[in-house]
Amino acid sequence: MMRFLTEQDPQLKGETLRALHDITDKIFKGDCLEVVKTFPNSFVDLIVTSPPYAYNRKATYGGIPVQRYVEWFLPISEQLKRVLKSDGSFVLNIKERVVNGERGTYVYELVMAMRKQGWLWTEEYMWHKKNTYPGKWPNRFRDLWEHCHQFTKSRKFRMYQDAVKVPIGRWAEKRLAKLSETDMIRDESRTKSGFGKNVSNWVGRDLVYPGNVLHLATESSNKNHSATFPIDLPAWFIKLFTKKGDVVLDPFLGSGTTAVAATRLGRHFIGVELNDQYYRVALERIAKEQHRLARSLSVSVDQLLEPFLPKVTLRVPGGFDKALA
Repeated sequence: MMRFLTEQDPQLKGETLRALHDITDKIFKGDCLEVVKTFPNSFVDLIVTSPPYAYNRKATYGGIPVQRYVEWFLPISEQLKRVLKSDGSFVLNIKERVVNGERGTYVYELVMAMRKQGWLWTEEYMWHKKNTYPGKWPNRFRDLWEHCHQFTKSRKFRMYQDAVKVPIGRWAEKRLAKLSETDMIRDESRTKSGFGKNVSNWVGRDLVYPGNVLHLATESSNKNHSATFPIDLPAWFIKLFTKKGDVVLDPFLGSGTTAVAATRLGRHFIGVELNDQYYRVALERIAKEQHRLARSLSVSVDQLLEPFLPKVTLRVPGGFDKALA
């Protein structure tokens, strides 16, 4: 069940609280810069999005020139910074393209410009597209990954690492079966890097913390969108950086994947989408997800109450009784 926003929530008072009821769990059609300008300060817990890449998806969004990409994005990131809570995170999924035979640098230029804007470039995650088809180019191999840059406003941000633990893996069966004396203590790295490990700490554990590479399959054919990321991608970051009832914003919502993931995980969502077709697809997907959850909740409540419902015995002609709830 969702934790609804109350007057006790930090940073949320008066007009801000009333405004939230008008904008949460909704999708806005329009330019994200102009839409986000109307939002109150410091109320979003997580921003996760994938904006149009430079010169990509021209038929859909017109295509932003490489030379103007940073200039175009900075006013948007300034507004995103304003609406994000001080302990929130902004996850930006983006990938530089090849320009004139070499990798473009606009993504790195954007990262540096956002740091000057006051953002902290806290971490870089990698999305490995594990189902990408092979390809052939004369001077490079197929792209199998994309950046997921995490930006924060403070070095103290919320992070729920236990929510994304993964199975320890089969390596542990042999490696942990017989431990040496070195395995029983913190063994410092031979390279003098300052890192060390105590292998015995993993004995008896079924789940461990993951790395910063996410191995997820791509999706596109069934979402009516030319650049859909898999629902597991925003879902992973939503679990990592928010708790139930928090607010998740996607200013480039596309076909609604982030909003569906947030709804499924019990978070509030806000989406903004410029393209009319994708806006309609997103509305339809959200409606279906909310309907599915409502039906699931109804069944769960019925199952929960079933032991406490009174039994009524109906005598049926023919000599047998039928118990009715």
